[in-house]
Amino acid sequence: MANINEIASNAKESASKLGIKKFDIYGSAADSTSVQVDQGEPKQVKASNLSGVTVRVWNEDNTMGVTSTTDVDPRGLELALKTAYEASFFGVKENVPDFSPEATIPISHPSEEKVTPAAVPELIESLLTAEKEVKAAHPAIQAVPYNALSQRDIDRFYLNSEGAMRAESHSVAYISLNSKTEEEGKKPRSAGAFRISHGLKDLDVDGCIKETVEKTISHLNYEKVKTGKYTVVFSPDAFLSLLDAFSNLFNAQSILDNQSLSTADDLGKQLASPLISVCDDALHPANVGAETFDGEGTPTRKVSLIENGVLSGFLHSAGTAKRMNAQPTGNANIGAKVTVGANFYHVFAGTPAEKELSLETAENVIFIDDLQALHAGVKSLQGSFSLPFDGWIVNKGVKTSIDSATVAGDFLEVLKSIVYVEKEPELTPGGVCPRIWVEGLSITGE
Repeated sequence: MANINEIASNAKESASKLGIKKFDIYGSAADSTSVQVDQGEPKQVKASNLSGVTVRVWNEDNTMGVTSTTDVDPRGLELALKTAYEASFFGVKENVPDFSPEATIPISHPSEEKVTPAAVPELIESLLTAEKEVKAAHPAIQAVPYNALSQRDIDRFYLNSEGAMRAESHSVAYISLNSKTEEEGKKPRSAGAFRISHGLKDLDVDGCIKETVEKTISHLNYEKVKTGKYTVVFSPDAFLSLLDAFSNLFNAQSILDNQSLSTADDLGKQLASPLISVCDDALHPANVGAETFDGEGTPTRKVSLIENGVLSGFLHSAGTAKRMNAQPTGNANIGAKVTVGANFYHVFAGTPAEKELSLETAENVIFIDDLQALHAGVKSLQGSFSLPFDGWIVNKGVKTSIDSATVAGDFLEVLKSIVYVEKEPELTPGGVCPRIWVEGLSITGE
């Protein structure tokens, strides 16, 4: 992608020529390489360069038009500005988006340096070795059908006609492995793991292999589970999947659109057990590839959402913040319209629990490792869910895999029924979270 100073200079020149006084531009580009393997052979190698620029223009009547382009040379920018200006006369008249009041505030977090990408043969060799080690770990493991090793370089920028100018770059590499077993007279079982880092050299491939193998072997001897109410322990990944499925709770745009489980008046009310606290923290040290500004140029930050069980904040764009008399939080995604979304969850213990709970001593608890079919089993505006899961029934540290079962409940009740938040956090694709204990959830066996 072209230099941001060059883009800014060309944009100002084109805007001046077209008589446009107010505009902003957000752009991103991602160079990625990913490989997949199958039974000791390379299966797929993909390289892509995805780039996009969103241009917004306000006219003299302060209505706004939007267009997108992949062309940031002078001619392409001029055409995009002209198109957005023409579209502005058909823009909305109410709650017109505006510049973020924080788009020109200096950012104290320096952008990360890019990591030199590994060569494709090195990626393939690393993944082939990982597949081989997973398969060799147990005779029942016949394949690793879902696997990927990917590296990506990302560039982002934002600028506007009032002098805001931001740019950042970073690199991300990740590996995911998902195994499959075959044993005579038994159902196929599967399990997986995921690791992420800045580059291939510091990617914990061995840890990913070990976790995949251990989980897979633990699922080989499975049993049916009786239908009933259980104390359920959610893995960090499972809990964050559920939290994100009901993220309309914290989304200011959803609240303004009456598409949320909460209202503006719920701030300060007890939403969950006092044992839990939740933040959205884009700049958390564990967040690989952290973004320092959002699509409107607002600096990202730590936003408290639940504090000791109390609803303490919402995620805002510049527009929702203005309408709700609040501050932007750095959670805006810019496009044909501005949307709001979480960056990186950080879940941790709130008020100290009266007693510590442990899978080593607990009896007859369900440990849910992975929730499935979230697209179909979640009713986000009703708060209810019914989801199949992978997991174990645990008795005093002994884990027995569950054949097949579903967990069902109401998410607001889940938050209130939390009885313990463990101390040890784990990094997942969606954030940092420890294991969460919830009592009285409905489990349906076969």
